[in-house]
Amino acid sequence: MNPVERFSVLDQSPIRAGGTAAEAVAETIELAKACERWGYHRYWLAEHHASRGLAGSTPEVLVAHVAARTSRIRVGSGGVMLSHYSALKVAENFRMLETLYPGRIDLGIGRAPGSDQRTARALAHGSGALGIEHFPAQINDLLGFLRGDLPQGHPFRGIRAMPDGPTMPELWLLGSSDEGAALAARFGTAFAFAHFINDEGGADATRAYAARFRPGVLEAPRASVAVFALAADTDAEAQRLAKSRDLWITRLYTGRPGAFPSVEETEAYPYTEQEMAIVHHARRRTIAGAPEQVRDRLLALASAYGAAELVIVTITFDFKARLRSYQLLAEAFGLDPSADRPGGD
Repeated sequence: MNPVERFSVLDQSPIRAGGTAAEAVAETIELAKACERWGYHRYWLAEHHASRGLAGSTPEVLVAHVAARTSRIRVGSGGVMLSHYSALKVAENFRMLETLYPGRIDLGIGRAPGSDQRTARALAHGSGALGIEHFPAQINDLLGFLRGDLPQGHPFRGIRAMPDGPTMPELWLLGSSDEGAALAARFGTAFAFAHFINDEGGADATRAYAARFRPGVLEAPRASVAVFALAADTDAEAQRLAKSRDLWITRLYTGRPGAFPSVEETEAYPYTEQEMAIVHHARRRTIAGAPEQVRDRLLALASAYGAAELVIVTITFDFKARLRSYQLLAEAFGLDPSADRPGGD
């Protein structure tokens, strides 16, 4: 039996070179329906702005569309970048989603901008924009609006996030450092560590979260780890497909972000010594190989983190290869497509 209880998906809606954002969004819907058939537990949509490589700028809109096109899989944000927005408006968006799709909605929130700083300023345009130092207070307000229990003396006490209802979305704090873990422990929420962004310190941060957890939204800690993983029928094919991400990250880190390149473009690219160092560093947080190899490495990683859930991020230039990777991993993990989805507990 797997020590990991749940296997889920994070979709960044990648745009491939020569493709369009509309195609990327259509592939998001197709992948979500396939992952539901294969038995994945939840499907998260990411938030990125002004990106030529990632189409998902409004996860709350995509959540609604994915939930409408599926029937059982949990659907949510991975995540909403709360610092850009009003806590009340985020609460209203996800209360509406919970009303439309009760028991299936997750609200994952993060504090990273999901953009360059200039775009972040445009998103927060106006004299009322809050700095990142206000993020803990925004979390507190968001919880108060979702639960209808803002404390005495709060200037917005009595305001209801509508539509009201007996249940609320499952709340997760997302992070790639010990700061996010500390906030999740403080507010008593679930915590997801973004290993695909940062492979250093994640296990320590996640275990510290569990040790310092104070009951709040949840009675007990619940942790997941989000990992970039790519499976193919052979190890050689998986390593070949993973080359596209090498070049995409290299360009991102050197100020040349763009669409996801083909394997052929990547193999012809003349990497400099500095760029090869970027590739080697990024490969530390990439798990690629034949299905059994990827399965074993993912389970070992989850064990190191003390996480009962894996959230898998897979991007390939060829969409069919991306579908195939998720299918192979579902088979390798023995997911049961006919099983009822476990609830939030």
